[in-house]
Amino acid sequence: MFRASPVRMVTMDHAFPCGNLSLDFIGTLRARRDESPTEMLTSPAQLDSWFDESGIVDQVTASRQTDVRAAVELREAIYGLVTERLAGKAYDRTAMALVNDAARKPSVVPQLTRDGRRTDATAAQALSTVARDAINILGGPEAALLKECSRPGCTQAYLDTSRGGRREWCAMETCGNKMKAAAYRARKRNESRVATAG
Repeated sequence: MFRASPVRMVTMDHAFPCGNLSLDFIGTLRARRDESPTEMLTSPAQLDSWFDESGIVDQVTASRQTDVRAAVELREAIYGLVTERLAGKAYDRTAMALVNDAARKPSVVPQLTRDGRRTDATAAQALSTVARDAINILGGPEAALLKECSRPGCTQAYLDTSRGGRREWCAMETCGNKMKAAAYRARKRNESRVATAG
């Protein structure tokens, strides 16, 4: 008799609305314009889980608090460069230097094993991979596709590859659905007021 293997339930600590490594990384500080933004990289374990969930690595060498500080510095440098690109401003030299320094370090390298492909890395190698991805976007033709989510409160940047460049939200499943639901409720309230006034 066939017995199904038990399904391993994986809980995700982090969100990946863009499907893009460096842009999802800058989203680890959520609602950054709010009075109290939500920081997702609060500990070495949280940084390790981001590396794992993002697919950069199969296993990361346990991060330290210094790695968390380096990750936050890199994230903020990338975010600053993205916002400068969106505003049509020149890139900040300090932020560029920080991203370039991170990218100079060895990046994640997959290895072939008897069981298939495996990628182990240090935090510095994983951050180098993130930095290189940011450089490819900000220094290449994809920079013209950068946008910020139009849902108030969301500060997630993404690449708009939609036909005609009409995408408004970082992800339909999250911000897009929230905005459509809010628009629907506003229409219903308006219809109700019109009916009451009539």
